[in-house]
Amino acid sequence: MTRRNQSLGIVGVGLAIALATSLSGTPAAQTAPAVAIDNDDIGGVVSGPKGPEAGVWVIAETTSTPTKYAKVVVTDDRGRYVVPDLPNGTYSVWVRGYGLVDSPRVQTTPGKTLNLKAVTAPNALAAAQYYPPSYWYSLAKVPDKSEFPGTGANGNGISEKMRSQAEWLNQMRCGACHTIGTKATREIPEVLGVFPNSVAAWQRRTKSGQMGPAMSAMLAGFGPRGMQMYADWTDRIAKGEVPEAPPRPQGIERNLVVTLRDWSTPVGFVHDLVSTDKRKPTLNANGPVYSISRFSTPDVNILDTVRNSVTGVDVGVRDKDTNYTNPQKILEPSAYWGEDVIWHGQASLHNPMLDATGRVWLTHAIRASANNPAWCKEGSSNPFAKEFPLRNSGRQLSLYDPKTKKVTMIDTCFGTHHLQFAEDASNTLYFSGSGPVVAWFNTKVFDETQDAQKAQGWASYVIDYNGNGKRDAYTEPNQKADPTKDKRISGGSYGVIVSPVDGSIWQSVAGGIQTADEGVDGGPPGGLMRTVLGSNPPLTTLTEYFEPPFNNPKFPVNGYTPRGIDVDRNGVVWTALAGSGHLASFDRRKCKGPLNGPTATGQHCVEGWTLHLTPGPKFKGVSATDEVNSDMLYYNYVDQFDTFGLGANVPMATGSYSDSIVAYANGKMVVLRVPYPIGFYHRGVDGRIDDAKTGWKGRGLWATYGAYTPWHYEGGKGTTSKAVHFQLRPDPLAK
Repeated sequence: MTRRNQSLGIVGVGLAIALATSLSGTPAAQTAPAVAIDNDDIGGVVSGPKGPEAGVWVIAETTSTPTKYAKVVVTDDRGRYVVPDLPNGTYSVWVRGYGLVDSPRVQTTPGKTLNLKAVTAPNALAAAQYYPPSYWYSLAKVPDKSEFPGTGANGNGISEKMRSQAEWLNQMRCGACHTIGTKATREIPEVLGVFPNSVAAWQRRTKSGQMGPAMSAMLAGFGPRGMQMYADWTDRIAKGEVPEAPPRPQGIERNLVVTLRDWSTPVGFVHDLVSTDKRKPTLNANGPVYSISRFSTPDVNILDTVRNSVTGVDVGVRDKDTNYTNPQKILEPSAYWGEDVIWHGQASLHNPMLDATGRVWLTHAIRASANNPAWCKEGSSNPFAKEFPLRNSGRQLSLYDPKTKKVTMIDTCFGTHHLQFAEDASNTLYFSGSGPVVAWFNTKVFDETQDAQKAQGWASYVIDYNGNGKRDAYTEPNQKADPTKDKRISGGSYGVIVSPVDGSIWQSVAGGIQTADEGVDGGPPGGLMRTVLGSNPPLTTLTEYFEPPFNNPKFPVNGYTPRGIDVDRNGVVWTALAGSGHLASFDRRKCKGPLNGPTATGQHCVEGWTLHLTPGPKFKGVSATDEVNSDMLYYNYVDQFDTFGLGANVPMATGSYSDSIVAYANGKMVVLRVPYPIGFYHRGVDGRIDDAKTGWKGRGLWATYGAYTPWHYEGGKGTTSKAVHFQLRPDPLAK
């Protein structure tokens, strides 16, 4: 069944009323009493022309710390605020809120009361400059469902490969690179030149810099109508069109404290971070937080959370002929960097993960992708290569030891992308991005032997198509299915997680896979793969494949494009459906039909799915009955051990276009917004408990600004990524 939060309509009306009230100021009769603060706090009351302002942000920022530092809080229903636990220094403090423009920045120091004057926006356009990018992106007009499938450049301008509006919407989440809807993307930079029309301007802008080939290819996937859609979008914005107003923070959302610290460089693409061992989130308490830069050095950024200082580590590559991560030439000059080639990285780090001893494991390109060792390939005596030989791997593995500062490079036959530890005695790492195989690395064996070949294994994805409960001879993905044999599927995972209940390996597949007699399908809905290695992998390894409900008469809503994946302590899998905007759960225990056999190829367990639409506006042209919004849910996280304060097993999605983490707690969506700087494009989330005895102060979530293009963040060229710490107070004035 679909759980749509039946109270959403009532809640939406309530939020609208609350927003209207807050935009005009809380009634003056509700005079706010004095705010109590400590010597390391700043507190006071925010008032507008009509009285105290509820649900607006107060931002305190300083450069007195070794790295730039800011803290953001929300006012309560009487306009009161407390910015707690500030390091010594001089702070610029100002007010930001929906319906307002930024107030003048006031200089102060901790320990002082500071009452602030909110500034009402003079018009809708001025107010909208502070809205999340997803609200601006929602102004894009999507082709009607009736126009699909596309008829090509000589027909309706939509690519013939675009079979449905869902595929078009899926392609619009192309911003796995950066946010779409920021000021930098919704306006055409004047420096690019003068063009006969906006289509020509978009054609030019998408060729800019080192990512020009990738951007141009992405737009080409739509057909000519894609470029026309984006040109129309920016044209209407240039003429003054503005999106609907978002609601101000409500209820528990006002208890949020966000702390930001700069790290990396002005060209640094900080992909992901880690602060602890997911299996034991008290590990590394108050210790450093690690992030990786994919395109440039330093490869690893290290934040000292006590001293508010940042250092970096270059991990390098093993072989000089390792592929560059990006083209080392440009198609057209960048609006920001001209003809400069700004990225020279080869290591292509993707994800860090802490083990039980605090060492940092990294997915890391240490060599050229084609240079797989002989023992990976056909003809090898390696048992895994015998079953499924591997000729190349685009990224391998490394280990950074913070105590010795040593980097150990580890060759793998398979590619690596995301990585996660199992809760087993061998501390086994499992990977996504390993192509046609599920892959693992036994860190215990490696620690004991330093033998990378002995520590790793892999197995192809085989569905029990004949339904006899064991792995048999199989047909290939491009072959006709045989009811007497099993069926290998192509795989191609994006995310990975291991169930704490039974040790099964779950992986998200953002695009389609090849099953049964169908061709390769790269579009919606995607799905989840569940793999059990068995007693003698790879010979005993079997995979199940589950698609979210899509064009299924048994389910009223379509869900598609699982990217992120995580699991709760009960074994329920959660995934962020990046295409449709749902935070979705899948409970295999609810499946009623057979989980193997010729019918178990995707849509056979829609009853196991529950879809929760995340908040935000829809694109223009999307039917009112379709559950889809304009956000980009890049990944997701399950707070298994209540590291944040909303409870154990609370799922969260990364609202990468909405400047937010979106949590689903107690049957409601909770939006944890980062209002400054605009452009909080984030990928992963990590929760850590520094000291459970100190209540909210000892708990928190970590994330990072993770766009390819830090110059798109508010502040423009020169702005860097930021480490973001989320904490949840019991009330907005807790100190």
